[in-house]
Amino acid sequence: MRRRDFITALGAAASWPVAARAQQPAKMKRIAFVNPAAKVSEMNVSGRPYYRAFFEELTRLGYVEGQNLRVDRYSGGGRFEGYAELVRDVVNTHPELILTLGGRLSLDFKMATTTIPIVTIVFDPIALGLVASIARPGSNITGVTIAGGFEIIGKRMGLLVEAMPKLSTLGFVASQPFWEDTRGAAAREAAKKAGLALSPAVLGAVFSEAEYQRVFRTMEQDRVDALMVSEEPEHIPYRATIVELTANDRLPAMYSLREFVDVGGLMAYSIDLADIYRRLANLIDKILKGANPGDIPFYQPTKFELSINLKTAKALGLEMPAMLLGRADEVIE
Repeated sequence: MRRRDFITALGAAASWPVAARAQQPAKMKRIAFVNPAAKVSEMNVSGRPYYRAFFEELTRLGYVEGQNLRVDRYSGGGRFEGYAELVRDVVNTHPELILTLGGRLSLDFKMATTTIPIVTIVFDPIALGLVASIARPGSNITGVTIAGGFEIIGKRMGLLVEAMPKLSTLGFVASQPFWEDTRGAAAREAAKKAGLALSPAVLGAVFSEAEYQRVFRTMEQDRVDALMVSEEPEHIPYRATIVELTANDRLPAMYSLREFVDVGGLMAYSIDLADIYRRLANLIDKILKGANPGDIPFYQPTKFELSINLKTAKALGLEMPAMLLGRADEVIE
């Protein structure tokens, strides 16, 4: 072989490993997406609008499921008694990050791991004992929390009183854990300040149609004038059932998410879930790139939207005040 040919061949051989490395696909990132109640089949880009926003934002950030991102999806089925086992199963798979929502699951994950980063949506992480500080969580947990904490419960009650000045007895649909911790205490205090008698409609250990039917029968016996539904994400898969039962009993209702109004609920004072899930995607991006979740402040949305279903109000024979309608971000007619 001529010397020039040998040098060319040697150079090609030397450059081959570099070229091969350059052509190797990026390392697959693996996250666990754990929802307390939603169906696994819904937790994707073709599911709810906020899930679509989440996955589209991940794609914009460079994460494409099936290429450089693996998402293992789990559902708690709305069954509190099964959360501990679910959490153990997820942690034992050793994902690089866990995305979840709601106080109960978040607390269970905190107890199960101090090393796997956790990104969550919770009502008040300090009051729940999840972190010591919103600005510097100082642990393996960060996410999104509601600005103003428990004050939002009083705000919703105030809006309902505006719609119904003669409101006297308010039913409050929530789980037993919600009612017994600081969230339930906040609801009782808000009702007291608003001059309302609060009638708890406490669900059992399982979120199910049968449980909602049971608590609605209880509220009927208590002769409530209207109702509120707690912030718990376990309610979301049953929003149509809740709204239908409310309509059957001809009860005005205030919800924490606009999704309830979209399916016929009367009012909601809510955060923008699509925006929140885009924020979650950005938090996940930071952590997957090496950021410590304990150094990342919880994001606090400051914009809330008032939605009113005027068609539902008319069906209830409820005359909505013009000033309240004027402040609404969306009126469904």
